Amino acid sequence: MPVRWDTVTVNGQPMRVYIGVPEGEPRRAGILVAQHGAGVDGFVQDVVNRLFRRGYVAAAPALYHRQPVDIKDNLTRIGMLRDDEIVADMNATLAHMKGLKDPAVGPVGVVGFCMGGRVSYLMAAANAEIKACAVFYGGNILKQWGSLPTPFERTNDIKCPVIGFFGMEDTNPSPDDVNRIDAELARLGMPHEFHRYNGAGHAFQNFLDAARYRERPARGSWSEMLAFFAQHLR
Repeated sequence: MPVRWDTVTVNGQPMRVYIGVPEGEPRRAGILVAQHGAGVDGFVQDVVNRLFRRGYVAAAPALYHRQPVDIKDNLTRIGMLRDDEIVADMNATLAHMKGLKDPAVGPVGVVGFCMGGRVSYLMAAANAEIKACAVFYGGNILKQWGSLPTPFERTNDIKCPVIGFFGMEDTNPSPDDVNRIDAELARLGMPHEFHRYNGAGHAFQNFLDAARYRERPARGSWSEMLAFFAQHLR
């Protein structure tokens, strides 16, 4: 079955990964998909499905796997995450992808939404194997989760191009936050492009949230992301 749930082990603990593995080619590019606050729900699974249909090996790890299953509040769950554990989870997922034999996985990018946009930015700094990074309205990039430096403070460690998509009506990240991240990437000479959308706030890609979803920014940013990955994950 080309789209499935796999289980990988991270520091002795099982973690579920929603993964799409196209058939018919000996080698494929890969994309790590970082979940949003609601977890690997229907929206994140749809992201994996769409990337799979585009020919990518796409995988989204369930980052809440260390937490008690009876916690239902997303903000509580997000608040329990720590960057060292997130990096371990994403690296374990990458290793799982790289362990595939049919097809073999070549260059790998990362994309994330909401808190996942923060994770994608973090992973671009934490793992030099990442060849392209896409950030959708990544909140809290300037904030510390645990003992590691903030993703923003690790910007100098990013070695791949970055593309970002942000709503001008968002508050996390706010337009000022986006300007600060943009300026830091520019100061360091990091190749990047940021797209900003009027009339859109947070989570404008999430079709499961009718109040926030914005069709034109959602379609336009998705097309830009696909072109970006096609360019950098050849």
